[in-house]
Amino acid sequence: MVTHLGTVNLMQININPVPRTYVRGIEAFLLQGSQNIHPRAHARGVLWYGVNAMARIFSVLSVLALLLSGCIKVGPDFVKPPAQVEEKWIEKDPKIKSEPADHSSWWTVFNDPVLNSLVETAYKQNLPLRIAGLRILEARAQLGIAVGRIYPQLQQASGDISGDQISDNAPNAAAANKFFYDFQAGFDAAWELDFWGRFRRGVESADANLSASIADYDDVLVSLVSDVAATYVQIRTFEERLKVALENVRVQGDSLRIAEVRFSGGAVTELDVTQAKALLRDTQSTIPVLQSGIRQAQNALSILLGIPPRDLQDLLGGPKTIPTAPTEVTVGIPAELLRRRPDIRRAELQAAAQSAQIGVAKADLFPAISISGSFGLESSAKGGRQSNRANFSDLFESNSFTYFFGPSVQWPILNYGRIRDNVRVQDVRFQELVVNYQNTVLRAAQEVEDAIVAFLRTQEQAKFLSESVESAKRSVELSLIQYREGATDYQRVLDSQGFLVQQQDRLTLSLGDVPTSLIAVYKALGGGWQIREGKDFIPEEIKTEMNSRTDWGNLLQLEEVKSPPKWEPDF
Repeated sequence: MVTHLGTVNLMQININPVPRTYVRGIEAFLLQGSQNIHPRAHARGVLWYGVNAMARIFSVLSVLALLLSGCIKVGPDFVKPPAQVEEKWIEKDPKIKSEPADHSSWWTVFNDPVLNSLVETAYKQNLPLRIAGLRILEARAQLGIAVGRIYPQLQQASGDISGDQISDNAPNAAAANKFFYDFQAGFDAAWELDFWGRFRRGVESADANLSASIADYDDVLVSLVSDVAATYVQIRTFEERLKVALENVRVQGDSLRIAEVRFSGGAVTELDVTQAKALLRDTQSTIPVLQSGIRQAQNALSILLGIPPRDLQDLLGGPKTIPTAPTEVTVGIPAELLRRRPDIRRAELQAAAQSAQIGVAKADLFPAISISGSFGLESSAKGGRQSNRANFSDLFESNSFTYFFGPSVQWPILNYGRIRDNVRVQDVRFQELVVNYQNTVLRAAQEVEDAIVAFLRTQEQAKFLSESVESAKRSVELSLIQYREGATDYQRVLDSQGFLVQQQDRLTLSLGDVPTSLIAVYKALGGGWQIREGKDFIPEEIKTEMNSRTDWGNLLQLEEVKSPPKWEPDF
C-alpha cells in the first residue's frame, strides 16, 4: 500500500514531543545499541524513534538531493517559436482603424439590450463552456500529481499477520519452526532523486497544460459570444425577411384582384390572372421556409443559452429590426493577435508542454538514483526456540525493531534503442506543435483579413441593393398605373414585382451580413474572453456538488489567473 504525499515536504514534518524517558531510551539505542534499552520500553517510544530517525534521514537527503539536482535538467528549455506576422493589414480603408482598442465587450457596439442580456446568460449557462472550465480543474489536479512526484514516491505503512506451516521435507527445514505466527507492522519509503530533472520537466509540462486549458476555455468563450451574437442577428434577419415577404404577399394580392377585375370586364385574358396568381403563390411559398428558419435559429440559440429548445419570445421581446453595425471598426495591428487570441496562446502552450516531455524522455538515458528504507516491528508466536519463544506481546519490545536503509541505482543500458527512439518521438511531436503554432498564427491573420474585407464589401453591397430596391418599388408603381390604364400588359407588372421580391430579400440578407461580418471581425481578433476575468470557471452549484462527492481541498477555489500581457511595440 502506497501513500502519496502530494506536495508535502518531509523536511517540514513536525514530530510531537514525547516523554523524556522515551528520549533517554532512544539515546541509549543510538549511542550503545539496542541491548541497553529497558526491556519493557513502551511501543510509543520505539515507534517515535523510528519515525524520527527516518524523518531525519530523509530531511538530510532532501537537502542533499536538492543540492545535487537543483541545477540539472536534461532536455531543451522552451523558447517561443518564431511566427510570420505582417506589420499592417491588407485593406487600407478609413473605416479600418489600427489604433489599440478594448474588445472585451465588443457586442455592446450594437446598442441592443436584448443581445447584451443573451450574451450574459450564455456566459453563465452554456454547457460546453462549463466542460472547458472543468478541464481546468482536471489540469490543476494533474499538476498536483506532477509536483508530488518530486518528493518520495513510495511511502506505505503496513501491517501483516500470517500463520505459516513449513514442510518437514523442505530444504534446510530440519531445525526450523514447523508452525508459527508472524506479526509485522512497519513503514516503507522509497525516493527516486530528481537528479536529471525528469520530474521537474514533468511539472513544467503539467503547468503548461494547465495554462493551455485556460486558453482553451477562453477560446470556447470567444466562440460562444460570437455564436450568440451571430445567431441573434440571424433571427432578426429571418424576421425582417418574413416581414418583407408578407408585405409583398399583400401587394401581389392587390395586383391579383386588379387582374381579376379587368378579366371579368373583358379587358384582358385569363393569362393575366394565372400569372398574377402564380407569382403570389411563389412568394407565399417562401413564408413557411422563413418561419422554419426562425424556429431553427431559436433552437440553436436555446442550446447556446444552456436551455432546452423553446419559444424565446420572452427573451427576444418580439420581432425587431436587424442590429445596426457601426461603419468603422478598430482592429489594432496584426502582432496583437499573438497575445489576444486564445487559440494562438493555446498552441504556444501546447508546444511548451511537449518541449518539457523531451526532457522527461531524455532522463531515462541516465541512471535513476533512488534511496529506500524501511523500519518496523516483527515478532512471532508459537515459534519455539528458533524464534526466541516470542509471542504477540513481544511485538512492541525494543528487540523486535527492524529496519534497512540504502541507496540504489538503476540504469537500463541494454534497451535496444527504445529510449532514444522515445526521445525522437517526443521531439517530433514537439516540432509538429511548433508548426501547428505557426499555422495557427497564419490562419488567425487570414480570418481577420477575410472578416475585414467582408465587413467593408457587405456595406457596399447593402448600399447598392438599397438603391436597387427603391428603383424596383418605383417600377412596380409605374407598371401598375400603366396596367390599369391599359398602356401595358401584365407581363411588365409581373416582372417588376418579381424583381422587387428578389431585391428586397437580397437587401435584407445583406443588411444581416453587415453585422455578421463585424461579429466575425471581433471573433477573429480574439475579443470577448476578457469577461471571465475575476470570475470563477465553474458556477458555485457545481463546486458544491463536486465537494459533496470528493474532497477537493482548495482546488475549487478561485485562483488568480494572469491575463496575457498586452502587446507593446519594440521601439
